[in-house]
Amino acid sequence: MIDYFFSQYSEYPTLDIILEIIAVIFGLLSVWYAKKDNILVFPTGLVSTSIFVYLLWKWTLWGDMMINGYYFVMSIYGWYHWTRKKGDTEEFPISKISSSEKRIAIILFIFTVAFVVSVYYYFDKFTTWYAYIDTFITGIFFVGMWLMAKRKVENWIFWIVGDVISIPLYFAKGYTFTSFQYIVFTVVAIFGYLEWKKISDNSSKLEPQKL
Repeated sequence: MIDYFFSQYSEYPTLDIILEIIAVIFGLLSVWYAKKDNILVFPTGLVSTSIFVYLLWKWTLWGDMMINGYYFVMSIYGWYHWTRKKGDTEEFPISKISSSEKRIAIILFIFTVAFVVSVYYYFDKFTTWYAYIDTFITGIFFVGMWLMAKRKVENWIFWIVGDVISIPLYFAKGYTFTSFQYIVFTVVAIFGYLEWKKISDNSSKLEPQKL
């Protein structure tokens, strides 16, 4: 059983294996901090994404590489966004997505998928089934990260969908540690959604009713 899951690592450079494990650990920490609405989601995420950018470039999963590069940038933005306050009150608390944000999310998804598809075509990388899946989940994760940076409850839905698809993708590619990471991501994302939804619902009840 162990050989079935980890035999491919016998051909990997030791440094890459160590880097993947470190990236997975910090990735798990980042998702856990996101679930707890803790700002440490961003510094831990920066460590994980910077390592994965390097590894995904080597693995020629360019869609996911761009995702992690985007995560890196959005982590910096989100870090700033989450610290903004009006006095002692958070300027951007956890909330549900608005109609205008839904439209932006759709546009962001379409644009992202179109861009990644054009990159794959340009470099003639549509040679495997997982290249096509990679373009799709890139769009999902781009929207999810944008919504998380804006503290929107629905970000977790995108993470759940993308995580579930990523589990077999990385396993098929032979990156078992990363595949296991996405299993944990899925579980944490489900609880994260429930927790953020509860916070948002409670906040809505405390808001003064409009006459």
